[in-house]
Amino acid sequence: MLILRHADVAEILSGAEASTVDVVRAAYRLHDEGRTTVPQSTFLRFPHSDRDRIIGLPAYVGGPDPAAGFKWVASFPGNLDAGMPRASAVVVLNSLRTGQPEALLEGSLISATRTAASAALAAGMLCDPAPAGVTLVGCGVINLAVLRFLRVTVPGLRAAVVYDTDPGRAAAFAARCAALAPELAVTTAPGLGRALAAHPLVSIATTATVPHLNLSPCPPGTVVLHVSLRDIYPETILASQNVVDDADHVCRERTSVHLAEQQSGGRRFIDASIGQLIRGTVELRRAPDRPLVFSPFGLGALDIALARSVVQTARRRGTGIDIDGFLPAGPEPAGPESTGPEPAGAPGDRELAAATDGRAN
Repeated sequence: MLILRHADVAEILSGAEASTVDVVRAAYRLHDEGRTTVPQSTFLRFPHSDRDRIIGLPAYVGGPDPAAGFKWVASFPGNLDAGMPRASAVVVLNSLRTGQPEALLEGSLISATRTAASAALAAGMLCDPAPAGVTLVGCGVINLAVLRFLRVTVPGLRAAVVYDTDPGRAAAFAARCAALAPELAVTTAPGLGRALAAHPLVSIATTATVPHLNLSPCPPGTVVLHVSLRDIYPETILASQNVVDDADHVCRERTSVHLAEQQSGGRRFIDASIGQLIRGTVELRRAPDRPLVFSPFGLGALDIALARSVVQTARRRGTGIDIDGFLPAGPEPAGPESTGPEPAGAPGDRELAAATDGRAN
């Protein structure tokens, strides 16, 4: 069993923004081609708190280099008040030949990185013309990562406006943004309306659990990366153009898109998925006077694809800790509970993937 700690994952992902976007793009393509299995996420909630949750995301990613695994990610917003990260996670990868777990990764970086890379990928595809500035609503780990990836997918950025309900957090975040991207003029906005009006590209990554904003202050045609999914009023979603990662996934758990579906009685307001746009199977005709909202629910396939890439790099570099004896040694004795060792000529990972490749949802 290969164990990759937070520092191991951070070292591998550092400076790998372009290749990470490529991994995410390829995973979206495979998903749209029906070459993934992505069951609905499992939400563990608690009777004493309506904000805290732990989410399980299993996934299989096919293609020439298949992988399968599970992400277990906790979101406890109250951690921020204690000076702790809001999110924590682990990712496990399993052998496609035996099903045995082969690698365990610290997952918060995997989760934040694939989220930011997917948002930045969408911005690069949907913004036309490319904007000179971006507004970041919500001053936490995710939006800092979004800014890092936007520098790759929207290289013409020259300014960033940040907004948070906590002015002190916004000021500290602006300093981190300026250190990350010294070429940008970074300012804080005194109010949400001023922030939304500042630039035609907006990234929203907050801990909101119910809708609280409309997009009326935004310039016409603004592209909104609605990463946190529950900020925008459903009426505003219905009045916008909409791109999602997967309609079956995002239309649940009372996201803004889910509420819009309930309010309208259908999904006709969804114009395309990001996978369709990547493959060119759907043409998105922009309405210059309407916002365009990208709502990515966050597919487990992205986590598994990125974790696979990180593990492959770790093995090449000799990074991480190999644990012997984590699993039982040797084959179990044959009996009523066992079919004995795998027969000779059993299919390898690629052959098994070819036989089982498909999309469950």
